[in-house]
Amino acid sequence: MTYDFDTAIRRRGTDCVKWDEAAPGELPMWVADMDFPTAPCIIEALRRRVEHGIFGYALVPESFYESIIAWCSRRYSWTPRREWMLYTSGVVPALSAIIRGITKPGDAVVFMTPAYNCFFSSVRNNGCREVHFPLRWDAGSERYSIDFEDFEDVMRRERPRVFVLCNPHNPSGRVWTSDELLRLARLCAANDVIVISDEIHCEFVDPQLGRHFLPFAPIAEAAGCKWVVANAPNKAFNIAGLMTAYIVCPDTTLRNAIDRAININEVCDINVFSSVALQAAYTREGEEWLNQLVTYIYDGYRHFRQRMKDALPQLPLAHLEGTYLAWLDVSSLGDSKLISKHLRREHKVWVNPGDMYGQPGFLRINLATQRQHLDEATTRIIDGLRSKD
Repeated sequence: MTYDFDTAIRRRGTDCVKWDEAAPGELPMWVADMDFPTAPCIIEALRRRVEHGIFGYALVPESFYESIIAWCSRRYSWTPRREWMLYTSGVVPALSAIIRGITKPGDAVVFMTPAYNCFFSSVRNNGCREVHFPLRWDAGSERYSIDFEDFEDVMRRERPRVFVLCNPHNPSGRVWTSDELLRLARLCAANDVIVISDEIHCEFVDPQLGRHFLPFAPIAEAAGCKWVVANAPNKAFNIAGLMTAYIVCPDTTLRNAIDRAININEVCDINVFSSVALQAAYTREGEEWLNQLVTYIYDGYRHFRQRMKDALPQLPLAHLEGTYLAWLDVSSLGDSKLISKHLRREHKVWVNPGDMYGQPGFLRINLATQRQHLDEATTRIIDGLRSKD
């Protein structure tokens, strides 16, 4: 079956964060929320559940876990065990609960910058000490890399309890290689650091990259590294509003501590539709829809990249290996906060400044929308940036 991703669905007036917080006429390209309806198999499963008519307290059935295991095994050749799993209401609540469960106030938590903005607050809100490890940006190659000698120095100097890995990385767009993941795992193992791997963007990898997403868990196991994974179908299937996520942790002591933190934080329940949606997503039909979506998004990325390079070749644009979030270097034009405000005020396109991710001088642009919206937004971005050049 061929799925339609070009037909725009009106989202204004639906209490949509992305569109209803935007001014009239403004194109929102900021929050990581796609403009595509979710997979038909999910809609049909939810419709059947709605027709039942009763939405009381619900159990999470064994089939929920079986779906996750089958999906990971089929798609990533990794088979997590049922007893390793916990559920919660989202990957950010999962991250916060994991940090609360396995750290104590004052512990150092390392993460790579630029970083997803909730990493900062999750660490800070749990009373831990933020340790920012800057990725190395090469404007010439338009890629980020890890300086492993610097990373080892940080491990030894800061003596962190936890390293938070974003895999694939938001907002740099990197999909980490097996060598990079193994080196990180070995360094963390050598320094007795627990790795939390946020893998929510794992389904978005450029089909032309020439390699696939690699889950951190089996690489960590081989390196003798302690690990916890947080994931969800929310980004891949555009169902964040259904509030579900799962945590995978093989260490019983750590898992029990995380489970207690989930309950202390009162994020121990998922809504009645969450399990239904996840099980429908993690099917062959859901996978076919997802594969076509990924192709559509990366075709859009290549179109966006070509237009930006034709119009503004002097601005480096990070190669988008993973996620659907373009990362544009505008440092040569001035303050990225002011630039994003200019684009929003004068050109009616809303993008996020890199400052909120710990790296001023960049803009993050959500490409997961219909081609007509992407084309118009690209035109507005180009016009706005040309006026600042």
